[in-house]
Amino acid sequence: MSIRDSYPQVRDDSRPTVFYDGGCPLCSREIAHYRRLDRNDKLRWVDITRDGDVLGLYGLTLETAMQRFHVLDARGHWRTGAWGFAEMWAHLPRYRRLSQFLRFTRVLPLLDPLYSLFARGRVHRRCSDRCLPPQGTGR
Repeated sequence: MSIRDSYPQVRDDSRPTVFYDGGCPLCSREIAHYRRLDRNDKLRWVDITRDGDVLGLYGLTLETAMQRFHVLDARGHWRTGAWGFAEMWAHLPRYRRLSQFLRFTRVLPLLDPLYSLFARGRVHRRCSDRCLPPQGTGR
């Protein structure tokens, strides 16, 4: 039994789910851009700093979610890092072709290590001893 089978609120939403750090100014601006493009509501958006309770429904911890960009596709498969972006882009106008190009040319394995370098630096700047939501979020 998968996590999606265990929780009705997760199972009933068959859209891919994008997990992002809403407390990161860069991430917030980028996700706001993607959300504006998602006019047909093809993606479900989860701010890991505000909707932290939802992470457990998917078997994620805040620390894990902070380390890499996570997307759960419609079939229940995790896509992280560059693969996560390609999955998200596949559902957005203006980015679908980029997603197809990256997947077809098999460039993603080359891009993912670059993303990992960026992510490590982002987490280092964003997190002190532990990855916790920013002050004032009520969590």
